[in-house]
Amino acid sequence: MKTLIIVFAVIVCWSSNVIASDQLIRLSLGEAIRMAAEKNLDVRAELYNPAQFEAEINRNRAIYDPSLTIQASYSDTTNPVSSTSTTFSNRGQSFQLNTSISQLFWSGAIASLGFNNNYSSVNPSTGQNGFWQSSLGVSISQPLLKNAGRDAIEINISIARLSKFASLEHFKNVLQNTVTQVRTDYFKLYSLREQLEVRKVSLALARKILSETKARVGAGVLPAMEILNAEFGVTSREKDLIDAEKSVSDQVDSLRLLLQISSTAEIVVTDLPRKEQYLPDQDEAIRHALMRPDIKELKRNLDISELQTRVFSNNIRPDLSLVLSGSLVGQDHSYGGDMERIGSIDFPAWSVGLVFSYPLGNHAAENDYRKSRLKNAQTTLQIRSLEQSAINDVLNSIRSIKSAYKQIEVADRGRAFAEERLRAFMRKNEVGLATTRDVLDVENDLATAKNNQITAAVAYNDAITRHLQVTGELLEMEGVRVVEGDADKLYTNTR
Repeated sequence: MKTLIIVFAVIVCWSSNVIASDQLIRLSLGEAIRMAAEKNLDVRAELYNPAQFEAEINRNRAIYDPSLTIQASYSDTTNPVSSTSTTFSNRGQSFQLNTSISQLFWSGAIASLGFNNNYSSVNPSTGQNGFWQSSLGVSISQPLLKNAGRDAIEINISIARLSKFASLEHFKNVLQNTVTQVRTDYFKLYSLREQLEVRKVSLALARKILSETKARVGAGVLPAMEILNAEFGVTSREKDLIDAEKSVSDQVDSLRLLLQISSTAEIVVTDLPRKEQYLPDQDEAIRHALMRPDIKELKRNLDISELQTRVFSNNIRPDLSLVLSGSLVGQDHSYGGDMERIGSIDFPAWSVGLVFSYPLGNHAAENDYRKSRLKNAQTTLQIRSLEQSAINDVLNSIRSIKSAYKQIEVADRGRAFAEERLRAFMRKNEVGLATTRDVLDVENDLATAKNNQITAAVAYNDAITRHLQVTGELLEMEGVRVVEGDADKLYTNTR
C-alpha cells in the first residue's frame, strides 16, 4: 500500500516577492497565496488530521505483531493423608517454565509455537526421584466462516487508511477555502485603498471649491450662504475619509492575520484585478466540479461504509473454526533425558477438530448489517445531492461571471458620464448657473461612480474566484498542489 503523504508545495513563478520594511510591505497575489498555504494556522492545524490517521494505521497493524508469552511458577504443597491406623502427610513440589509465541495471519488463522517444561516431585524426603515432562508443539486455529479473510481481519487498518484519504480530501478543501479567502481579501484591500484615494481626491476638490467660494463671496459675486454649503461638503467628505481609512486598517489587520504576518508594517497590494473576459467551458467545468475534494471526501466515507457492510455480512455467518495441533513429548527423571526423548521424535501427539458456535437469534449481527446497509443508501443519496448542488453552483457561477463582466462596462460608462457632468456643472458654476451645492452633489455622484467602477472590477474577480472554487480548480490554477511529504513528517517526528 502506497501511503498518501500530505505536503503542500507551491509550484509557481511569482511575479514579485514580498518587499518589507518598517513602514511598507508590497505584496503580490501569488506571494499572499504562498504565505497562506505555508503559514495559515487553520491550514497547518488541518494537516495534523492525516498525520493522526497515519498513527492509527500503524497502531492497527500491530495485530500482526508476534506475541511472546513466558510463564514460570513453583509450587510446594503438603496434603494430609488419613488411614484407619494413622495420619500422615503427602508433600509435592512442582516447577513450570513455559514459553510460547503466537502470530495472526491475514486469513484469520492464529498459529502458536509452544515449549512447555514441568518438573514434579512427590515426597522428596522419602528419596523418590522426581521427573521432568516437556513438550514442543504447534497449534493452528483457522476460522472457516465468520471472521475469515482479509476484510474481517484488517477492517480497522482499512478504515484508518480510508479515513486518512478522506482527511486528505478535507485538507484540500480547507486549503482551497483559504486560498479563496486570500484572493477575496486581497482584492478587497485593493478596493478599499482605491476607494480611500477617491475620498482623498473628493476632499481635495471640496476644499478647493470652498476656497474659491470664499473668494467669490468676498468679491460679492456669491451670497454668504454658499460658504456654508461648501463647508458642509468638506465636513461630510472628511467623515467619509475617516471611515475609509478605518476600513483599510481593518482589512490590513484581517489580511495580516490570514497570512500570519507578524510585522506591523502597512500592506500594499501590487496586483490589479483582472478585467479581460474570462470564458469558462461549461461541460469541462462540470466535469471538474464532480471531482471536488468535498465530493471525494464523501465517497471515501462511502468506501468505509461499504467495507463495514461486507464485514457485518460475514459476521452473520456461524463461527466455525478448524483447529490443528501437533507436538513432541518427552519425560524423564533428568532434564537431559527429557530433551533426548523430545529430540528422538518417538513420542508424537497430534489432534484435529472443528469448533462451531452460533448465537441463537443472532440479532446483534443482523442489525449491525442492516444499519450499515441503511448508512450506505444514505451516503449514496448525500453524494448525489452534493453532485447536483455542484452542477448548480457551476451554472450559477458562470452566470455570475457574465453578469459581473457586463457590470464593468456599465461602471466605466457611468464614470465617464459623471466626469463629463461634473465638468459641465463647474462651468455653469463659474457663470452663476449652478450653485456650490449643485457642484458638490455632482462631485459626490462622480465619487460614487468611481467606487462603482472599483467595486465592479473586484466583483468580477470574486466571481471568477467563486467559479474556480466550486469547480475545484482553484488550487491547480494558483499552482498549489498537495504532494507527498509533511503529514507523515509530523507523525515520524513526534516522539
